[in-house]
Amino acid sequence: MLKKSYLALLGFVFSLLVLPAQAADVKKVDVLLVGGGIMSATLGVWLNELEPGWTMEMVERLDGVAKESSNGWNNAGTGHSALAELNYTPENKDGKVEIAKAIEINEAFQISRQFWSWQVKNNVLKNPRSFINSTPHMSFVWGDDNIKYLKKRYEALQASPLFRGMQYSEDPEQIKKWVPLMMEGRAANQRIGATWTPIGTDVNFGEITRQFVGHLQTLPNFSLKLSSEVQDITRNADGTWRISYKNLKDGSSVQTDAKFVFIGAGGGALRLLQKSGIPEAKEYAAFPVGGSFLVTDNPAIAERHLAKAYGKASVGAPPMSVPHLDTRVLDGKRVILFGPFATFSTKFLKEGSYFDLFSSTTTHNVWPMVKVGVEQYPLVEYLAGQLMLSDDDRFKALQEYFPDAKKEDWRLWQAGQRVQIIKRDEKKGGELRLGTEVVSAKDGSIAGLLGASPGASTAAPIMLSVLERVFKDKVATPAWQAKIRQIVPSYGTKLNDSPDQVFQEWTYTSQILQLTPPPAIDRTVTPQPAASGSTKPVKGNAASDMAL
Repeated sequence: MLKKSYLALLGFVFSLLVLPAQAADVKKVDVLLVGGGIMSATLGVWLNELEPGWTMEMVERLDGVAKESSNGWNNAGTGHSALAELNYTPENKDGKVEIAKAIEINEAFQISRQFWSWQVKNNVLKNPRSFINSTPHMSFVWGDDNIKYLKKRYEALQASPLFRGMQYSEDPEQIKKWVPLMMEGRAANQRIGATWTPIGTDVNFGEITRQFVGHLQTLPNFSLKLSSEVQDITRNADGTWRISYKNLKDGSSVQTDAKFVFIGAGGGALRLLQKSGIPEAKEYAAFPVGGSFLVTDNPAIAERHLAKAYGKASVGAPPMSVPHLDTRVLDGKRVILFGPFATFSTKFLKEGSYFDLFSSTTTHNVWPMVKVGVEQYPLVEYLAGQLMLSDDDRFKALQEYFPDAKKEDWRLWQAGQRVQIIKRDEKKGGELRLGTEVVSAKDGSIAGLLGASPGASTAAPIMLSVLERVFKDKVATPAWQAKIRQIVPSYGTKLNDSPDQVFQEWTYTSQILQLTPPPAIDRTVTPQPAASGSTKPVKGNAASDMAL
């Protein structure tokens, strides 16, 4: 009897000393951000603006932030605003060029410009030239049919004040003034057409991410966990989420409880959403597509080309694979990229696992994947053809844009991995989605971002849409409304409907971001109605702002 009492006493002491210590190991935060890329960093900055007292933790599997999709070398860096990307403006069966999607994307990018401008004003982002630079956006085509389409596209876009300042030309001498390298050595009898918009931008999203996270790290309520890979996501009895992750350097296991979880893990987001068990994740599957670019950093070449010149995608090619000869500013140095050339790997991340595709396949999404594979056979053919390209084939494609290019000046660079969305569809079985989609639990306690395009360019409005979805009540409060409108003066309005406001917004952001000033607005042109919900995530055919 005495022995039993002694054991009971030991058990009681153990429960007092050990169990509380174990419970204390589970950190509690208001917000947990999975992934150290542009999306999580942008959401972290948004939330700190709106609720500076909230505690936040960011978990990143690599040893630094912005090393995957947001890294400047892993994406095209285009400030996507539909100025040059032809696939934003499809031609319908009646021959009319549709511009609603282009207007929607352009308006979304204006929100990003305003968001970044506010951060520069408040010293969150430093020297604007470190992350954004004026770079003209150009559409460049050849052949009678393509020229006819481009001219119709230009004329249609003139109905919107967002596209004022765009110039059109079929004159080789004029085009040579814009892009001399693209004209030298070109056949004199080749018919060409081009549009030219001086207010385009090149953006280093990796640098924005690093500066955002650097700022967040100065705050007492923020912590960054690097080299930490999420192992599991489970729901607690009180409705919070327990995130279990492993320190990849010392092998230790850590747990954090969060009231709200955002999964901004790029290609890794789907698998983590699946781990959470929310039924919304069962609607999705994913297909990885990689990309490579030809790169030159020869100053004699790079300093003579200042443009992002977009052409037309090949027949059967996905919209993200639109070829472009692209001025970039990376690590303070001008370089030129040409591509993309599609690659394939079963990895969902450049630093991922070859088992990523297989581990994300479930009984819920395998059939949609099969259906999409059958219906998208031209895409499969295109990818197969891309994988068979030789170095000579890639160089020949470059010469269509830069006739006098020399092989010795160029090297092949493997960019990041992107994961295209496949969503279950009642009628089709499955549908390939080429945009970005926010997936969230019904109660708004966890959300993730899937997809690849237009990606980083619209991170600010996409994360604003996350706030509108998961913190709907707070967004409706006077305090949040006032702060959002302070950061994004055009919030809640459609710039396309107001030429004066477009000019004001361009002037304001151009001055702060040290960009090319805006063109004068012609108020005699009636704006064309934009697509509804311009602050929502952009979906549909869109040139990727990520790997491709």
